[in-house]
Amino acid sequence: MVWPLLAQGAEERTVLILGDSLSAAYGMEVQESWPSLLQQRFDEDGYDWRVFNSSIAGDTTQGGLTRLPRLLENQAPAVVLIELGGNDGLRGLPLDVTRGNLQQMIDLSRAAGAEVILCEILIPPNYGPAYTERFTGLFHELAEQDGVTLLPFILADVALDPALMLDDGIHPNAAAQPVILEAVWEALQPLLH
Repeated sequence: MVWPLLAQGAEERTVLILGDSLSAAYGMEVQESWPSLLQQRFDEDGYDWRVFNSSIAGDTTQGGLTRLPRLLENQAPAVVLIELGGNDGLRGLPLDVTRGNLQQMIDLSRAAGAEVILCEILIPPNYGPAYTERFTGLFHELAEQDGVTLLPFILADVALDPALMLDDGIHPNAAAQPVILEAVWEALQPLLH
């Protein structure tokens, strides 16, 4: 779901969200999603920031990397929040490909003058503990190596509560979105200068 460009004030800054179904209002109305709730918080608390949500359900790091240069050019974000990799892991894609795509997204975002928040992604152990551990580890390694903010898994306080998940057991429901927003806000607020 890509939201239309809003009129941008002279001082207004942009948070670009590059994500998958966890950020794309999957299974709910757009206004219920955590990116919409983030914009609502900006507006209510007097932040001169806007959210541009370029999240697409099912997207991979390759899809995000392909779309990012145009998004950076058109949106000139001050912050890029990368919430991708889950679909790479669920498909068992080679870890070096996922890592390389994430690294390129970090590099492109920084070259464009944006701060980066990298979201930790956890996956089920379908491909065995070695793959699963190395998969999650690469987010920590990249954040430390590149000095970017690591946002702990946004479903950490949601995934094990059936009341906050859709019937598929994979995606958060509308009731989970304020909980996710709080996790995102904790990582984002220090960058809102």
